[in-house]
Amino acid sequence: MTIVCTGSIAYDYLMKFPGLFKEHILPENIESLSLSFLVESLVRLRGGIAPNIAYTLALLGEKLPIVFATVGEDFYDYGQWLAVKGVDISYIKVIAGEFTASFFANTDLANSQIASFYPGAMACASEYSLTELKIRPDLVVISPNDPQAMINYVEECIDSDIPYFYDPSQQIVRMDGADIRRGVENAYSLFVNEYEYKLLLKHTGLSEDQIRSLVKFTVVTCGEKGSIIYMDNEIIEVPCAVVQSIVDPTGVGDAYRGGFIRGFLLGFDLASCGRMGAVAAAYCLEEKGTQAHTYTIAEFTERYQQNFGIALNIKEQ
Repeated sequence: MTIVCTGSIAYDYLMKFPGLFKEHILPENIESLSLSFLVESLVRLRGGIAPNIAYTLALLGEKLPIVFATVGEDFYDYGQWLAVKGVDISYIKVIAGEFTASFFANTDLANSQIASFYPGAMACASEYSLTELKIRPDLVVISPNDPQAMINYVEECIDSDIPYFYDPSQQIVRMDGADIRRGVENAYSLFVNEYEYKLLLKHTGLSEDQIRSLVKFTVVTCGEKGSIIYMDNEIIEVPCAVVQSIVDPTGVGDAYRGGFIRGFLLGFDLASCGRMGAVAAAYCLEEKGTQAHTYTIAEFTERYQQNFGIALNIKEQ
């Protein structure tokens, strides 16, 4: 099967300030606020939802998952790294004169953050059409991106009768409720976290029963409580996998999606897909960065069996 992952690609620039922001903010002078913090560390990490999902798919044996997105002229090294890891980067479009989307976060000792997000080349995603694909995908993942691009990809999938997994997540607060509803109504499945699910219900006016009647299944991730899969009248609860140490939660939801989708492509039942997502998420949670974790298929299946007492048979394509 050919899977196409659409969504953001970004660099995460993470800094640490060895103090407390609140000690340097004067409420009585807030109107003339002007501060500069000398940080003690800076790391640049690979990120973005589309490559995060594709990276996990490749780890689990999916042959050349396609990332379809826009990036800036600073993407070359990142792209070559993804290619080495087994991700198809041939449909990642470089926008001349732009930087790849970037997230800048400065964190203090209280874990308070001052952050900025620059969309950069991601803002051009709406000008990049799925019709430029030279193959017909069996499945498209529509994840957070430029809002207009997400709207376009929904319509293009509908027009071409291509099934898509809809993952509006972070962009629920930016998109119009009618556009989100359109995405849900025509999706094969819906992926959101617990809080986003409530927001989606509010913004679209859809009820939980209506959503269940529209999509084949809905996956709701619930943090340390695991995940819940709704299919027709069935509710499947999936616990988290055991984590050795919590290092960084960034990208854990994307890793879950990658694990789940790989199971789906292999034809596994939804409970098994959810458990694969849980194990993939655990690996991500134990490392700093969204693509710092690695494992062999043998290691993954062993951890799956240790957690759930069930054997898992994954073969590379």
